Amino acid sequence: MIRVLIVDDQVMVREGFSVLLNAMPDIEVVGEAVDGRQAVAKVGELRPDVVLMDIRMPEMNGLDATREIVAADADAKVLVLTTFDLDEYVYQALRSGASGFLLKDASAGQLADGVRVVASGEALLAPTVTKRLISEFSRLGTPRAPAQERIGELTERETEVLVLVAQGLSNGEIAEHLVVAESTVKTHVSRILVKLGLRDRTQAAVFAYEVRLVTPGG
Repeated sequence: MIRVLIVDDQVMVREGFSVLLNAMPDIEVVGEAVDGRQAVAKVGELRPDVVLMDIRMPEMNGLDATREIVAADADAKVLVLTTFDLDEYVYQALRSGASGFLLKDASAGQLADGVRVVASGEALLAPTVTKRLISEFSRLGTPRAPAQERIGELTERETEVLVLVAQGLSNGEIAEHLVVAESTVKTHVSRILVKLGLRDRTQAAVFAYEVRLVTPGG
């Protein structure tokens, strides 16, 4: 069972998500929090597999809460949920350590699949959010020199895998594309994260955008 903590200041949203997710045979909602401060405390207490995190909340917002949760536990998986499809929130959420970003208008199936994807260690970005994210990184211009230098530490195959990760492909899809075993892809991804000093696939995708390995239409 995938254990989920729901964080949102609106009771109807929390109850709605709880009903939807508890109806899934492989997902269990183990707790709820009304703001970021309570979320940080409950994560320490309940140790959920995935935290569904709203952004705009009183006391402590979802971005600050995500930073604290990830700082306390590098393996924490936070899936940010919001009604605001805005560049600033996407970028800040990923920079805060979120493993994924999904809009609240997602269907029940998309929500459940999102929880499963993040729980498995994959990155998750809503399609409309991905397009905006690419555009934002394109607008930022030339990548910072340190980031550009770090990409040189990767082998040619690792660089190829990083590009595919940034394009949103799963390990299975990458394995099929490269005609290799999925276990080989997992090894490449692990080495990429270690070499670049990144915590997960989402940060790897952000890095790929920053150094222009992935560009709009690329």
